[in-house]
Order: sequence, then C-alpha cells, then structure tokens
Amino acid sequence: MRIDGEAYRTIWPVEDGAAVAIIDQTRLPHDFAIVHLTTLEETAHAIRAMLVRGAPLIGATAAYGVALAMRADPSDSGLETACATLLDTRPTAVNLRWALERMRDRLAAVPTAFRATAAMGDAAVIADEDVAINHGIGLHGATLIRAAARRKGTDEPVQVLTHCNAGWLATVDWGTALAPVYAAFDQGIPIHVWVDETRPRNQGASLTAWELGRHGVPHTVIADNVGGHLMQHGMVDLCIVGTDRTTATGDVCNKIGTYLKALAAFDNGVPFYVGLPSPTIDWGMSDGVREIPIEQRDGRELTHMTGRTADGRLETVQITPDGSAVANYGFDVTPARLVTGLITERGVCPASREGLLGLFPERR
Repeated sequence: MRIDGEAYRTIWPVEDGAAVAIIDQTRLPHDFAIVHLTTLEETAHAIRAMLVRGAPLIGATAAYGVALAMRADPSDSGLETACATLLDTRPTAVNLRWALERMRDRLAAVPTAFRATAAMGDAAVIADEDVAINHGIGLHGATLIRAAARRKGTDEPVQVLTHCNAGWLATVDWGTALAPVYAAFDQGIPIHVWVDETRPRNQGASLTAWELGRHGVPHTVIADNVGGHLMQHGMVDLCIVGTDRTTATGDVCNKIGTYLKALAAFDNGVPFYVGLPSPTIDWGMSDGVREIPIEQRDGRELTHMTGRTADGRLETVQITPDGSAVANYGFDVTPARLVTGLITERGVCPASREGLLGLFPERR
C-alpha cells in the first residue's frame, strides 16, 4: 500500500538481515515512525506491546523474530527458546503458533551454521505468502461489494461497516477485511466505510481511518455502539470484519465487540462477512466459545487514553475514577450461525465445516 505516494509493507528486512523494520502502530495516526528490531527480545516486545498487531502480521513478525534469534544463537536450544519466547507474547491469534511451528520444523533440518540465512529466507516467504493470500481475499470479496452495488441500482456508494483494524496495517500488505474494500475502490465501485472506533485501543479510529484516508477511500468514524442504529435505518449494506482465529466449524474470534455487531446484523438482515486468510483457521478446534483462549489485557488500556493536544503534543490522560476495577477482554467469539460467509483466498464459503472443507479439501 502507499503512504504519501511511497509503497510500504508493514515489515521488511534491512541491513542485510541484521535488523527488521516495522511501522510502530502505537504512534499512529499522529506520528508515522519506523522502528528497527535487532533481537529476539525486541521482537517479542513489539508483539506484546502491539507495535505490530493483527493476526497475519503477528505471525510474520514472529517468523522474522526467529530469524533474528538465529543470528545470535542458532543452536537447537536457541531455536526452542526463540519459539517459546515468541509464543508467549499473545495467546489468541493462531497465526503466531502456525508461523513458529513452520519455522521450527523447517530449521530443525538445517545445520546450525546455515540457520540464520535460512531463517531469514523462510520468514520472507511467509511474508510474501501473506501478501498473496490477502490479495486473493480482496479480489473475491470485491465481487460481493460489486453485487451489493448492483442490488442498490443507483450511483450511491455501497455502505460497508467494519470493526477494529483488519487493513494492511494488520497484515504484511492489503489486509483481510479491508482488502475487498481496497480492491473494489480501485475497480471504481463507489464505496463508503463506517469505521467503528474500537475501544479501548481505538484501532478503528486511529488505524483504519488513517489507512483508508491515505488510500482515498471515503469513510466515517463512529462510536462502537452506533452500528446497530445504522443497520436499523438501512444505512449499512454489508459488514466485513477480520479474524484472529477461526474454528474448523466456522466460529470466528475477532476484536471485542464483533459479536454484538453480528447480532445487530442478523436482526436487521444485513450480510455479515469475515475476511479469512487460511493460516488463521484452527483446524483442531470446533467450539470457539469454549475452546479459544481470550486474551485479557492491561487495564490501563481502558482507564487511560492518549491523544494530540491543540498545540500538537501527545498526552495520556486517565478517564476513570481512582479505585474502579477494570476488566479488559481483548476478543470475543461470533458463532458461525451469525456469519453469512467467509471470504478466503480461495473463494467465499459458508461458515461451516463443510463450507471450509469445500475450499480446503486437503484438510479432510
């Protein structure tokens, strides 16, 4: 994607593989900053502190983290330590485990003297595959948006509601939920996006709005609880969200608040789609509500907010009373029965075991 005319990915190797560059997403939208990661510890911190976030990008970053670790200690114990350290950073997104298992299995067969070079190459392959997957999601999802435009039968834009950030900032490039939006926009389909603020970290207001604006896509930021009202009044044509983990039966785990949007969409007959890269499918799980671990994050995310003052300074302020207890659940699970369809790199399918196996028959 492009920022002020220059093409960027969210992560890329620099200095002949001695470091990996990332966009520090905690400083957006007010400050576009690039950070260089040089060690396993710096990479783990970047994932845990959400300098990078989004299931696909977390997986790619973890892969590069293993590569950086192999420069320091390519031994078998060094490989196990790197994978264990990175796996401990975020519990919900399955891409993290998938990427680490892939890196560990691949590198276990490589002599230690060649592991650092091999690891950097393998991490680059994972990143390139993510771009290709998300591009495919975009093309398949754009057909749904084009169909919605035909149903409207006017020049009015297709109204899409999304929750959290599942754009290119959440992946290596293109995005998952927003990939269809970008593809449709680039194809000339009139489109407008309702952007949930996504409390408590405000990824919608700070990240989704930022990247849509940079790409020129018309959008409006709304409070998290506005979506149901918009749907009741016919102001949403379809919802598209992302996912951090999807069960083999089609249950979807996404940012907290997604389940409520799905309920509102179901009640108002609004199609509810999920942009689903295949590495995000957990084929070993069948009941998302019971089985998917839900991350509980630092309460300070809920009690404090950071913003830019009138004179340009970034300030963090407390918004809750002293002494109030805080519960900060990071994700919720939307049951498959509320999902209209899953948009994958291989096509669109029903949110069910048979639907997924129809696109991924090798998993039978």
